[in-house]
Amino acid sequence: MENQRVPGAAVAAASVTVVFWASAFVGIRAAAPHFSPGSLALGRLLSGAVVLVLFLLIRRQGLPPRAAWPGIVVSGLLWFGLYMVALNWGEELVDAGTAAMIVNVGPALMALLAGWLLHEGFPPRLMAGIGVSFAGAVVVGLSMSGGGRASVLGVLLCLVAAITYAAGVVAQKPALRYASALQATTFGCLIGAVACLPFAGQLIDDIRTAPMSATLNVVYLGVFPTAVAFTTWAYALARTTAGKMGSTTYAVPVVVILLSWAILDEVPRALAIAGGALCLAGVAVSRSRPRGPAPEPVVTQSHR
Repeated sequence: MENQRVPGAAVAAASVTVVFWASAFVGIRAAAPHFSPGSLALGRLLSGAVVLVLFLLIRRQGLPPRAAWPGIVVSGLLWFGLYMVALNWGEELVDAGTAAMIVNVGPALMALLAGWLLHEGFPPRLMAGIGVSFAGAVVVGLSMSGGGRASVLGVLLCLVAAITYAAGVVAQKPALRYASALQATTFGCLIGAVACLPFAGQLIDDIRTAPMSATLNVVYLGVFPTAVAFTTWAYALARTTAGKMGSTTYAVPVVVILLSWAILDEVPRALAIAGGALCLAGVAVSRSRPRGPAPEPVVTQSHR
């Protein structure tokens, strides 16, 4: 049984991440009518990179050590690059709350990848939790079937986002042994931006035609859910385990549904909410620990 407590600073940092990441789902949904998935990802990453590089210069932190680069490169390509494009595309087709519930299958996938890549094994609860989460994703997909193939494609894209999110976290964790949270986030963001450069022409066209409010929304996504939230995530991840950090995102779908209801006036379908609840229940099962053996009763001898 783990008795290590998560430091208070890490809890506070994770809480900042949860709030800003929840707002990102709503911000992406609002920007989707005006920006293509690739141009939105590139605009977000460029905005975040400007802020991160500025903070890196202020803090006088240079390049990360060589040992940190493999993890930074992989997380930059998968998490900052492919994840954002897949999520943006998925949110064009499904509502923000549904997208958040599907993406939060990620913590269970993190545990699965850790068992495979880090040789941590495959406990029965992990496999059971993944099965429950998969069933939840199927239910969400069925709830979208009335919206045609596009909605089902949106569910699949959100699953791709969940996979790349989990893989990015597992890749980033070893890098944080050598690099600071700011270094890992800054260079991961820059690598993701470079990977998305093929969308530069589309970004320029979208900025020309989009209303100023939509462009400012992209800047917001870059500064707060990316530059700030990814840095606070890395700070907390360096001080605890990937599994514990993954579990902190359980609250994200709830916050997203409340925000999307208040701001976008959209609420997931009842069946989608049921499927999302199954997804989160599967994550909870996969991260739970079996109870220890019950203590043996103390037998006292009676004196006659």
